Amino acid sequence: MNPVHVIRKLTTRQVGILKALLFAASLLPFLRLAVFAFTDRLGANPIEFITRNTGDWTLYFLCITLAITPLRRLTGWNWLIRLRRMFGLFSFFYVVLHFTTFLWFDHFFDVEEMWKDVLKRPFITVGFIAFVLLIPLAATSTNGMVRRLGGKRWQWLHRLMYIILPLGILHFWWMKAGKNLLAQPILFATIVTLLLLLRMFFKFRPQKKM
Repeated sequence: MNPVHVIRKLTTRQVGILKALLFAASLLPFLRLAVFAFTDRLGANPIEFITRNTGDWTLYFLCITLAITPLRRLTGWNWLIRLRRMFGLFSFFYVVLHFTTFLWFDHFFDVEEMWKDVLKRPFITVGFIAFVLLIPLAATSTNGMVRRLGGKRWQWLHRLMYIILPLGILHFWWMKAGKNLLAQPILFATIVTLLLLLRMFFKFRPQKKM
């Protein structure tokens, strides 16, 4: 039997089990950080290690979230849509950790100094804008908020993802450019560009007549 066909026909129970496993796996980067912190394994610069790690995982989960719809359209695995919200919320979870590290360890909760840093350094500015734009997406992720906003308004709001991801890539690019380490930013930019092109293709391609 074709494995693609088998996966396409996953039952509700099987999807629930898969979702639980992916939820647990998505927590592993956080648990790894916690273990490293308690065992003094964060390296010579713990703040940089935590900042880099949480930032990377924010981008990973944003890319995974963006990939759900193209992958569903390519494979016919319609159950994938049930995972999109979870991955989106994990991207928000890791960006909150990323921002908290910046506010706590870099500025010791001095909001005024934080604002000066945000306004002075462009790569922090775009990263902060991306973080702020993610907040309404996380806040409206529940079924209740979808009903309150209405489907079309909810969809328009969540198109902010098309702004957030490029800003996140730009934030990452500028940060790495200072160290002349552009391999990862180029890879992220390529992946995001391909995913956006795929979404545009599926959106605008002619519909098959029944």
